[in-house]
Amino acid sequence: MLELGIKGRRELIVGTEHTAKHIGSGTVLVLATPMMIALMETTSRLSVKPYLEEGQETVGTHVNVSHSSAVPVGNKVWCESEVIDIDRRKITFRVVVYSDEGIVGQGTHERFIIDEKRFGDKVDAKKVLPKHAKISSLEQLPKE
Repeated sequence: MLELGIKGRRELIVGTEHTAKHIGSGTVLVLATPMMIALMETTSRLSVKPYLEEGQETVGTHVNVSHSSAVPVGNKVWCESEVIDIDRRKITFRVVVYSDEGIVGQGTHERFIIDEKRFGDKVDAKKVLPKHAKISSLEQLPKE
């Protein structure tokens, strides 16, 4: 049963693929803010997944975090999440990312419980690609 206090934890060794330079959000080889947020979202999602009904999933809808410390390639970070509010289908998490030096980032994250099939059907109905367009990966999208 989904309830307040459910906790999650995930670790990551910062690789070059997680850096601001690699993803384009900056020019330095440190943990990128978008990658820190992805760790927060994944930790939160996986923490509540066992409590959902079959066919349900959660999707992220809001992130309010600060990124206060740089983490170089090779260092370990870990995220801890905790469910702090449940309002019908909306779940709010407190999220904190740590390194051996202390807090890297923290804040709140909201996710909504969805029915995967209904959600997928709604997304499919929004597709507007011309029938002749065949984009099978992000690499095929036009570059700036």
